[in-house]
Amino acid sequence: MVASELSMLKEECSAVQQMALPPVLCGAKELLFNRELSLLEFFRRVLKEAQDDSLPLLERLKFLSIFSSNVDEFFMIRVSALKEQLLGEVTELSPDGRTPEEQLSECRAHLLPMIEAQTRCLQDEVLPQLKARGIHIAPYDSLADSERHALDAYFMASVFPVLTPLAVDPSHPFPYISNRSLNLGLMVEALPEHGITKSLTGRLEPRFVRIKVPQVLPRLVPVGGTGSTYVFLEELIAANVSTLFPRMRAGACYPFRVTRDDDMEVREDEAGDLLCLIEKQLRKRRFGMPVRLEVAATMPDEMVRYLTEALGLAPDDVYSIAGPLNVPDLMALYELHQPELKFRPSKPTVPQVFNEGKSIFDVIKERDVLLHHPYTAYSTVTDFIAQAARDPDVLAIKICLYRTGPESPVPPALIEASERGKQVTALIELKARFDEEHNIEWAKRLEEAGVHVVYGILGLKTHCKLTLIVRREAAGLRRYVHIATGNYNPTTSCTYTDLGLLTVDEEIGADATDLFNFLTGYSRQNKYRQLIVAPINLRERTLALIERETAHARAGRPARIIAKLNRLADPQLIRALYEASQAGVRVDLIVRSICLLRPGVPGLSETINVRSIVGRFLEHHRIYYFANGGDEEVFIGSADWMPRNFNRRVEVVTPIHDSQLRSYLKDVVLAAYLCDNAQARVLQPDGTYRRVPPAASEERLDSQLYFAGGAGVSFELSEVRKS
Repeated sequence: MVASELSMLKEECSAVQQMALPPVLCGAKELLFNRELSLLEFFRRVLKEAQDDSLPLLERLKFLSIFSSNVDEFFMIRVSALKEQLLGEVTELSPDGRTPEEQLSECRAHLLPMIEAQTRCLQDEVLPQLKARGIHIAPYDSLADSERHALDAYFMASVFPVLTPLAVDPSHPFPYISNRSLNLGLMVEALPEHGITKSLTGRLEPRFVRIKVPQVLPRLVPVGGTGSTYVFLEELIAANVSTLFPRMRAGACYPFRVTRDDDMEVREDEAGDLLCLIEKQLRKRRFGMPVRLEVAATMPDEMVRYLTEALGLAPDDVYSIAGPLNVPDLMALYELHQPELKFRPSKPTVPQVFNEGKSIFDVIKERDVLLHHPYTAYSTVTDFIAQAARDPDVLAIKICLYRTGPESPVPPALIEASERGKQVTALIELKARFDEEHNIEWAKRLEEAGVHVVYGILGLKTHCKLTLIVRREAAGLRRYVHIATGNYNPTTSCTYTDLGLLTVDEEIGADATDLFNFLTGYSRQNKYRQLIVAPINLRERTLALIERETAHARAGRPARIIAKLNRLADPQLIRALYEASQAGVRVDLIVRSICLLRPGVPGLSETINVRSIVGRFLEHHRIYYFANGGDEEVFIGSADWMPRNFNRRVEVVTPIHDSQLRSYLKDVVLAAYLCDNAQARVLQPDGTYRRVPPAASEERLDSQLYFAGGAGVSFELSEVRKS
């Protein structure tokens, strides 16, 4: 696939040359940004939020934690993949023309200053300011004698029994270091005064010892029962480490942490039972190859070299940290009752149409309903499914579950529906990365309750978010459909921005029926009336929509593209957008993270603007607008413009037919994001992002606060200033 994409880019390069562009634009590196570096630029924008001193302190700590989690996943998935390419001697270049070695080197060069900036922000700003507000992580040595004695008693009673020091000697090989665990490394040797010179197996030399900091215990240990002062568990262990080695000299303790390859490869074509295969792969995942070693900046060079060699890593895989390792553990402070140090709680609302005493089915029969989360309460969705489970006229419920979470009310509602005798089918995606265990557990529970559980199509991830409810009514059977951009997960719905459409459109209902038959049976449906479905026709239809705007522009008709996405990384789509720009189509892209398209290049993409919104909520919904010569069309769906979404996933995109809903999405939602001058950053031709400050005559507009506040202002696209 990469080779074919690169071939397309070379064709585009040839077209660029014919337009007499500067020769510098004739290579893949000039036409596309690198995928990994673009993702790291997204991490930088998250870090910028943590560095923003106008945000509440605990929210800044939260962004620091998110940054660390993002970097962890980057190493577990992206860096591990590049390392595997190196080991496999892969010579194929990335779509932007870089070798795996070049990408690894550039990733490290980008990461080092960001990690240093994160540590400075935590150590020099956030933690000192939290201390000034009475929340203090104190060094163990700074505590009063009485406080240390109480902590030492806690250590002996609750920590000491859990610890297992592992020494390395000829009879004890270097221990396995689990992924992302926090560890202490130290040297231990015999005390000369005890005259011990030999062990049972030979002469007793200084030995390296690893102590795993127990994850079953709180990382932050309260001091004195105040609930406002803490010490790190690893410091408490280090202060009492001599108790683990009687009659021995224990050296200083140095924290370290290992990140491993966590990308699970599933050979479905060889699987007799996919669920069993996934369970086996989950057990293997913890033994992935090491890809990064984090060490305390105080660790001696000799110990760093020893760990690096023992783990089979190179010096460039080592990251020295001058602050606490595993920053997400500090999120325990976020759970404190400190409302003044957090964002003001949002108050989601239920659409007024559902508060008029009608059943949810009667409301949807009258008109399509658009849900906008988290501003619309997710209870609207869970109530829809719960009412379907209890309604005696509902005959069947079919649903796609990608990420449900451990405590979602949706699976219990499906169980209740099955117990009430309804035909219930749940398509559960077992390969949803990092949610496999939750999904396996729900799959087993649903099957035990009589729900028909299926796992999708061989070789594809089922990523669409879709529910079909079949109800018996006076006029016959009616199909109610919910199509969403986000998962059926009430927990993430509070922090992710998403959209959902509730409709009884007959053609959409028929398409949903055909799609479920495609997913659960042997149907090979390849035509849909309204829905756009990957991998059937999403690429073809999306390209056709872009090319139609290009034709409109060349004919002098209204032409405009606005797309709000999480990621844009498909070279063929980018090529089509470049061609649209060369024809004069104005293209506004709101892309949260990865964007390989290079905007604002004269003669190539000068009419394309790209902006990113990073704020309190994770921007997750996908909206696609096409001016279509004046006959405007708006779509929402589950798909980003990535090769995997077009080729290796089942995705669903639906048109929005209701004129009021189209107007809301175009003139309010998209317009607000394009007017945002508080959280928005604009992508520059060199790959950097620049914050958009309000002009002197403009009011400050934070798009997320605008929606959370429910202001009744509508923005017209014609009034949106050019980025």
